[in-house]
Amino acid sequence: MKRILGTTAIILSLTGPAFADAHAAGFGTVTAQETDFFASDLIGMRIYNSETEVEANSTIAADGEKEWNDIGEINDVLLDSEGNVKAVILGIGGFLGMGERDVSVNMDEIRIVTEEGDSDDRFLVVNTSKEMLEKAPAFERMDDEADMETEANMDANADMNAETDMAATDMNAETEVDTETEMEADAEALANEAEMEAEEAAAETEQAVDEATTEMAEGANELEQDMERPMLTAPAVEREGYANATADEVAALTAEDLEGSYVYGANDETVGEIGALVMGDNGEVGQVVINVGGFLGIGEKPVAVTWDELQIMKNAEGDDFRIYIDSSEEALEAQPEYQG
Repeated sequence: MKRILGTTAIILSLTGPAFADAHAAGFGTVTAQETDFFASDLIGMRIYNSETEVEANSTIAADGEKEWNDIGEINDVLLDSEGNVKAVILGIGGFLGMGERDVSVNMDEIRIVTEEGDSDDRFLVVNTSKEMLEKAPAFERMDDEADMETEANMDANADMNAETDMAATDMNAETEVDTETEMEADAEALANEAEMEAEEAAAETEQAVDEATTEMAEGANELEQDMERPMLTAPAVEREGYANATADEVAALTAEDLEGSYVYGANDETVGEIGALVMGDNGEVGQVVINVGGFLGIGEKPVAVTWDELQIMKNAEGDDFRIYIDSSEEALEAQPEYQG
């Protein structure tokens, strides 16, 4: 049943058995829709490039994807603190005639297309060009940023030293002064251009986050109505050495990080483990499937809850996360089985 979970521990908590029993009636009522994606299915899917506009949810004739360029595959999924899919991490390279590298693609830029007569045969398409892909910056994980920055500085210093040696060999003193002046002017112009691009990118990112937050809130309201059950309040567990994870820390967790994480009750007892994250066509995580009961993965029962009903905590060292829910193992096992 494990689809998308992590090596990092995540915790669920409740305030007491009586309260849990009172809120347990709505568990397990969520089922996967035909248009839904499992995150585990999304990872590894190929992405095609079309330089002409492709409408979302459109259909193509059989083998229609052969008219597009296969530019790479999805290597990972990046979630924000609300459980939204911010972007997919796309491995590209062969299409560009260079070594593979990762770039991030906003989920809003991806069009889902089906083949006529076969709704299960879905394709992911982006509208871009080879030139835009070549200019796209490589995606860097937070753990690699310091090393990559150091390496970039070393490369920049080496390039500057090489240019200085060549100028000293090939030019006289007067020409060298003129060249250095021109290089400084070019460097200043490039720095100004880079600063303007960074400001534009920051503004676009802020707008995308605001739109995603609004969509998530609307989706949560619709999901609550569909499930026709009282929503559990996210618990407020206090644990020595742990504190609630910040939005940035939660956003840094990927689908791979979450796979296999345990879910805990009020007394730090294990009540299950995360089996899958169910996403809709809008790229948002709508339900979290928890595997309850069983032994060594045998006889487990999947039930579904919403992302908003969970509490995520992190230890002081930053190397351990725990997830809590306001329920118990017995209350979860009593719910209808998730039919995903």
